[in-house]
Amino acid sequence: MTSGVGDPAEAVAISPAADPGFLQRHGGTIEYILIPGAALAAALGVFGIFVALFGKSPLDLYFYMYQGAFGTWFSWQNTLTRAAPLILTALCTALPAQLGMVIIGGEGALLIGALAATSAALLMQSAPPFVVQLAMACAGMAGGGLWIMLSGGLRQYRGVNETISSLLLVYIALAILNHLVEGAMRDPASLNKPSTREIGAANMIGSIPGTDVHWGLVFGVIAAVASYILIYHTVFGFAARVAGGNIRAARIVGLGVGKLILTICFLAGASAGLAGMVEVAAVQGRTNANLAAGYGFTGILVAFLARQNPLAIIPVAILLGGISASGGLLQRRLGLPDASVQVLQGIIFVAVLASDALYGRIGFLKGKA
Repeated sequence: MTSGVGDPAEAVAISPAADPGFLQRHGGTIEYILIPGAALAAALGVFGIFVALFGKSPLDLYFYMYQGAFGTWFSWQNTLTRAAPLILTALCTALPAQLGMVIIGGEGALLIGALAATSAALLMQSAPPFVVQLAMACAGMAGGGLWIMLSGGLRQYRGVNETISSLLLVYIALAILNHLVEGAMRDPASLNKPSTREIGAANMIGSIPGTDVHWGLVFGVIAAVASYILIYHTVFGFAARVAGGNIRAARIVGLGVGKLILTICFLAGASAGLAGMVEVAAVQGRTNANLAAGYGFTGILVAFLARQNPLAIIPVAILLGGISASGGLLQRRLGLPDASVQVLQGIIFVAVLASDALYGRIGFLKGKA
């Protein structure tokens, strides 16, 4: 005699989500995808309501956002170009988060990295282009790394909150940039918009063959993958995560917490500094106020939406880059203000922070009835 129910193993294979064991094993991973996705959808819904209050169709809003971000090959290239610095500045927040630190100074590290990279290029005008580009990358990473390491040092040795110090360092970096660009490093030919001298067309890093996307995207992807390997597949990364879980216990077992903090902060700042170098060597060709485009602050949102996972940062940066790239089309087709994209990013950030309380509280993802 046979029953109407098949073999339990077969039933589980057909519907793994119905298996409590499956949910217990993979519930955390599902949470990391489901909750941020729901927060993003909720933010888009709220933004659609605001747009509707101004007499615009939310459906038109979503359509033009998609068209401006991913609808055409041109849109894709624009999106990927904007995603490149977001990946690197997001790492500036995600790496220190492994130690339980909240660093939000990626914008400052980007500006310092851009200044350092430009200085290196201007001092080496007679060198071969590859040597200049390599020097720019090293200088940008060193400048950004030391800038964020300063915040880590203040935390470790003076007890200064790293969130506050890294944010204040952004404004110091902006003041330094304005002072140098309008003073010692200013190109006399830049009359209306103060800028440094150009680094030279030969020293620009160019685009990926067959596209208009610069090589900064490749740098960002490599940096994200390398960061993932460092954090999750090395002894150093394991020590960092142990210290992040309980810094007092880490000190008791003999881990060099101070060294970990300074090293992680340097690597985080180096990522943002590399973003500054890329913006100079691939986009601007010189240093000026246009570099303060908010990539460092948007990178914070990318890191939080990716739950500080270096690999997850890549698709999230592409998504946020697409939202940013769609701003121009929304302005032309719907007559929305240019700041609409920033408003949407703010709503997304609030939604992501609010959704943080849901982690570990969704019963069915724990395999509970």
